[in-house]
Parts: sequence; structure tokens; C-alpha cells
Amino acid sequence: MLYGRPLVRSAAAVREGRAPAVRSFIAAPPDAVLISSIAILVGIGLVMIFSASSALAYAVHHDATYFLKRQAIWLAVALVLAYAAYRVDYNKLKALSPLLFIVSVISLIAVLVPHVGLVVNTSRRWLGTGSLAVQPSEFAKLALVLFLAAKLSSRGERITSLVRGVGPLCIAIAIVVMLVLKEPDMGTASLLAIVAFTMLFAAGARLDHLMLILFVTVPVVALELLADPYKRARALAFLNPWKDPQNTGFHIVQSLLALGSGGIFGVGLGASRAKFFYLPEQYTDFIYAVLGEELGLIGAVGVILLFIIFAHRAIRIALSAPDRFGFFLTIGCTALIVFQALLNIGVVTSSWPVTGVPLPFISFGGSSLVVCLVAVALILNVGRHRRVSAR
Repeated sequence: MLYGRPLVRSAAAVREGRAPAVRSFIAAPPDAVLISSIAILVGIGLVMIFSASSALAYAVHHDATYFLKRQAIWLAVALVLAYAAYRVDYNKLKALSPLLFIVSVISLIAVLVPHVGLVVNTSRRWLGTGSLAVQPSEFAKLALVLFLAAKLSSRGERITSLVRGVGPLCIAIAIVVMLVLKEPDMGTASLLAIVAFTMLFAAGARLDHLMLILFVTVPVVALELLADPYKRARALAFLNPWKDPQNTGFHIVQSLLALGSGGIFGVGLGASRAKFFYLPEQYTDFIYAVLGEELGLIGAVGVILLFIIFAHRAIRIALSAPDRFGFFLTIGCTALIVFQALLNIGVVTSSWPVTGVPLPFISFGGSSLVVCLVAVALILNVGRHRRVSAR
């Protein structure tokens, strides 16, 4: 188990150097490096949203800054909610987690109800109207992380049991994943499964149990995917997008052309050609391709390095968390952001099937930005009470 091992065997053992020093808990300042990495990513996101969306925004709304303004408003909302998440006693969320989980499940069901959920591009993923629409699956990510963190923190050694530990949790995970799949949203569904798997592994679940769960669930998902010819073609297009460049492989081909034309140093900020109605979803799911085109390999790698820095600092906070709930909450929030970034970049570079997952902090989207910044705030919240050595 990654968390919960005894820190001190005896005072004599500490004095003799055979055990770690006694730990204490302090109210520590927020991690400046972690905050800086996220602030830079958000700044890059605002710049790239304006660059990637300006042509479409002017053509449709006669305002080149239309999407930038909307993202700025969502950023203000996200910062307020993130500050509240940072200041609250995160242990209070443990008692609220079942309620938040139930609310998220109800909202995911509501999305599937005709005339309630909004239909965009044949998918039901939104609730609300117009610019006030929100995506419940985004908030379900955070609700699932909180729910699993609360349950895992009280499971203890029972997590090694399939019946009393992993099994009941997998039922809750399956409910959320299947509802998201029905929208359909394979990207978010796969992300939820990956994050849940990571948290179970970190909690000490037996690897053979996890493999058994994968052995049972993967064929079901595969059959769901292969049953629809269009979904099957889209999912497998990344293997050879040039086979059907005008249809199923169109997104990936245009993405690769944009990335390739950027070279090492890029064509220059704002000078992208792909954004002029060649590359679909150029300011949302495929914004990383525009970034690679304008800022080149250096800019694209720089973004990846920022996510690596964030992951490193967040894991440090998790390992020094004052309690099990804080540990699992930090691991879950970190996995949520890092794996989402990996999935998005994987799609853009034709390393992963097209899934429709936004790039955290950079892609346009209010729901995603709010959830990601609140997740970061929760990590920093745990970091405020990290363990420090007494010597």
C-alpha cells in the first residue's frame, strides 16, 4: 500500500537512525512552482484560444475576441470556485462526497432525457441553454475522485479483497462510465476509468483483481464500439488516417499537417493556416495542433514539460499528505489532469483514437476549466497541511 505505513517505530529507533524522524503537521504556504506551472498553462490557453478561434469567431459572430471573452468570464468563475476549494477544510468534503456523487449521476441521467439534454453534433453532453450550458460529465470526474478518495481512505486492508474492497467500488465506477458512454463520450468515459484504476492501484488493490476487472469490462466496451460502423471507423482511424483522409481520418490528417508545418520554431504566433477552416475543433479538442504549428516543436514540448512539472509537484504533495483522504484526493486530482492531457495530446499526434477530450487549461471550455482549476485548488489545499520532518 502506498500510504499508511507507520512513520515511527519507536523513539529509540529514531535516535539510532533506524526509523524516520517524527513527523508533524504545519500550515505550509502554497507550492509556488505548482501554481506557476498552472498559471503559465492558463496564460498560454488564453493566447492560443484567441489565436485559434479568431477567424471562426469573426466569421460567425463578427467579433474576433468572442471566444476569448467567454473563456475569460469562465476563468473568473473558476478562480472564485478554486479559491473557495482552497480555503475550505478538505476533510469536510469527505462527508459530502456521496451526495456529490449522487447529484452527478442524476445530472448524467438528465443529459440523456430528450428535450432536457442539449444535442450538439449528435451527442447529448450538455445541460442548460446557449452560452450557459454546462457539461455534467466534466463535474462527474471530480465527483468520482472525491467519492473514491473518501471510500478508499476508510477501506484499509479490505481493498485487497475483491468482494469487500474493489468490487463495490467498481459498481459505482461502472455506473458513471456507462452513463457517459451513452452520451456518447468515449474520451471522458475512458478517462474516468483510467483515473479510477490509478486510484485503486495507489490504494493497494491487488493487481490480479484489477486485471480481472479489465478482462471483464474491456470486451463489453469493445463490443459497444464495434457494433456501430461509424464509431468503429473513427476509433481505428488513428492507425492509418491516410486511408480515408476526407472522412474518418480527416481530423487526424489535418492535425498532423498542422503539427508538421510548424517545424522546430513554428510559423509564428497567430500565423496558423490550419485554423482557417481546415482543422476542425481548432480551439477546443485540437488546439494543441494549432499551438504546435504556431510555436513549433519547442512550444509543444514546453507545454508537456509544464504538465510534467505540475505532476511532480503534485505527487510530492500527495506523499506528504496528512491523512489517507488527502493522499487519495491528491492522487485522483493529479491523475485527472495529467491523463486528460496525455489523452488529448495522444489524439492530436495520432497516438490514440479520436476521443474528444479537451487539453486542460488550454482548450476552450468553461466546464473543463472550472473542474481542472478546482482540482488544482484541492491539491494545494492538501499541501497546506503537509507533513514535515521534525529534525
